[in-house]
Amino acid sequence: MYVPPAFRDDDDASLHATMRAVRLCSFVTATADGLIATPLPVLLDQTEGPRGALYGHVARANPQWRSVPVGEAMAIFMGADAYVTPSWYATKQATGKVVPTWNYIAVHVYGRVEFFDDTERLLDLVTRLTDLNERARPEPWAVTDAPADFIKAQLRDIIGIRMSIARIEGKRKLSQNRSAKDRARVAAGLAGSERPSDQAIAALIPK
Repeated sequence: MYVPPAFRDDDDASLHATMRAVRLCSFVTATADGLIATPLPVLLDQTEGPRGALYGHVARANPQWRSVPVGEAMAIFMGADAYVTPSWYATKQATGKVVPTWNYIAVHVYGRVEFFDDTERLLDLVTRLTDLNERARPEPWAVTDAPADFIKAQLRDIIGIRMSIARIEGKRKLSQNRSAKDRARVAAGLAGSERPSDQAIAALIPK
């Protein structure tokens, strides 16, 4: 990912926060037959190794796990994004020398991937992933709410994924390269949008 210095995010806490907020990544592997990608809900375990590990699972019928990865795998997390019209820039009225752009938050994670189908590991994974996504609900659903033999049968249809994180690239493109006046006008314009992602970006633009 091309990351100009003004937009670089190399703070682990910020990167992890983005990954946890997004949760659904695009999981990409390069194989002898070309690239394969799967939209993948994941959980981040920071306790494993120096940079942590990502866990998720795919359907056993998904061919991605059967194709041996060439080199590292990649997980792409896309956060909030917003179109920025040049009409908001004060510079437009002064010179007209402005063009549209797009503000966004992105995190690219790289590492070696392991596929597994051990029943105990899979049960632990789906339990942790379920708890992560259910815990904010008033009445959280738990894996143990379903019959044990049903869950066991379901586990036979999935393959676990573990990606040991080797490196992370983060980008927060939030109009940092514009003047304070332009940033204020962009933030105001996006804040007035009905699109939740626009409003989220508006709140993040530096004053």
